[in-house]
Amino acid sequence: MVPPLYYLVPVLGGYAATSYYLLKHPHILQKRKRLAFHCRHISHRGGAGERIENTLEAFDNAVVHHTDLLELDCHMTKDGRVVVSHDGNLLRQTGHNVNIGDTTYEELPQYKQSLEVTFFPGHMSSGTDHRIPLLEEVFQRFPNKPINVEVKEDNDELIRKVSELVKRYQRTERTIWAATSDRVMKKCRKENPDMPFMFTPCRGVVLLLLYYTGLLPFVDVPESVVETYMPSIINRTYFPKPTLMRNRFLVYLQEKLIMRKSLFQHLQARGIQVYLWVLNQDSDFRRALDCGVTGIMTDYPSKLHTFLQEYEGQQRTRGAEAQNAVSDSDQQRTHL
Repeated sequence: MVPPLYYLVPVLGGYAATSYYLLKHPHILQKRKRLAFHCRHISHRGGAGERIENTLEAFDNAVVHHTDLLELDCHMTKDGRVVVSHDGNLLRQTGHNVNIGDTTYEELPQYKQSLEVTFFPGHMSSGTDHRIPLLEEVFQRFPNKPINVEVKEDNDELIRKVSELVKRYQRTERTIWAATSDRVMKKCRKENPDMPFMFTPCRGVVLLLLYYTGLLPFVDVPESVVETYMPSIINRTYFPKPTLMRNRFLVYLQEKLIMRKSLFQHLQARGIQVYLWVLNQDSDFRRALDCGVTGIMTDYPSKLHTFLQEYEGQQRTRGAEAQNAVSDSDQQRTHL
């Protein structure tokens, strides 16, 4: 009798070899996505380290420093206005313990004079603009700038109004649906299926399972954007509320599972952009780019802009040096 391993080993070997080849050449099975934007520089809440988060002044500052994508959050007021704010309760941001959904737009309090940067504890931001803006104002002010809109509530009317604004300002191809809930994301996609959308955390876990089982090259992926944290910032600049996420072993495990250059390269070859958040130090910027991500989300737009100029200059210099080395080698062979 022939042992089962006699058949199993060649089958598994063939599967692994095929999966590996398709991981490197995804175009054989998968059609490349064609997004209307390519984002290297992403401003978290408009750049919450340099101006008061999610204000028009913050977005203006980010655009001045050549951001490619504005990231923001939205809620809806009691009188049905879609506003840009990260928190539903305004205690942290304004000092007033009120919920946006229980307040009319005209009654919303203003931001504090300064706010601590969520992803850089101990650092404060300030500015002259302390007003919570309408999402419509942001669309009007930046008609051509790609914007990542995170829907913070499971609210059908909010989702419908965000979609209506996107269509009214003809920015469907330049606006990303973002949500942490699969239920909310499903509603967003149903309301406006033409908008690109990101992986939810649960879908991100599925993505990793597909990658590590070798199935990813064979599976169609509807999402256009991966937005995830870089695990190494946990317990340094990012302190998750669930204490379990701060466990050193789990942080180490996430680092090994998520930060895979081959995964990022495969996704980008399929036209899926990969953004890491929220990075605020040069060493983290460099590590993210060296791992092959598409873009970096930061609270400091000016700092990231300066870094990218220097980093890309260094890359061009290295490329020129490598090309010169090849030319010198070719000339030596010619002389021989």
